[in-house]
Amino acid sequence: FQRSQLCIPYGLFLVCFVFAPLVVIIYYAFTDGEGRITLANLTSFFSSPNTIGTLAYSLGIAVATTCCCLLLAYPIAYILARSRFKHKAVILMVFVMPMWINFTLRITALKEILTVIEGNLAYHFLPFMILPIYTTLEKLDNSLLEAAADLGADTVRTFLRVTFPLSVPGIISGIVMVFLPSMTNYVVLDMLYNSTYIMGSLI
Repeated sequence: FQRSQLCIPYGLFLVCFVFAPLVVIIYYAFTDGEGRITLANLTSFFSSPNTIGTLAYSLGIAVATTCCCLLLAYPIAYILARSRFKHKAVILMVFVMPMWINFTLRITALKEILTVIEGNLAYHFLPFMILPIYTTLEKLDNSLLEAAADLGADTVRTFLRVTFPLSVPGIISGIVMVFLPSMTNYVVLDMLYNSTYIMGSLI
């Protein structure tokens, strides 16, 4: 039994649930109802004011939600990762626990508290921003921070020159995990207002 064979289940999963759906999407995007290749679907999408407006509105909500999550998540992840708390895992679990509750139930409970759409979306996607940033900061080599201090860098300069640049991969992962789902998440809008102008409903 070779170690390389362990990747076979993952490869099959990717083919069935990632590659195959993408092929289906591409097929329907570039064909008409009779299976003939055409660009009419793309041209009609980008020439319609309604679809362009929906795309712009969805992008705006996604950007606002991602920015809110990043502004909230980075200080939390930084404090947890760089502090000397003995029970950091427990504190981190507090932020992850809401993910165990049914999504619809959470939105219903927060409907009267967080009336702003971005607030509800930010609450839902905040753990997806905290976890990758926290993981990146937790793995940061302390010797780099010590070297920066030995070279005369203060706390702010060390953060800007060392900590923040090394945490960028975690920030990018968090942005991807928040931006893409929030752009098509129509459930929150349906429960708070309406999802007419969101990409998920248009799709």
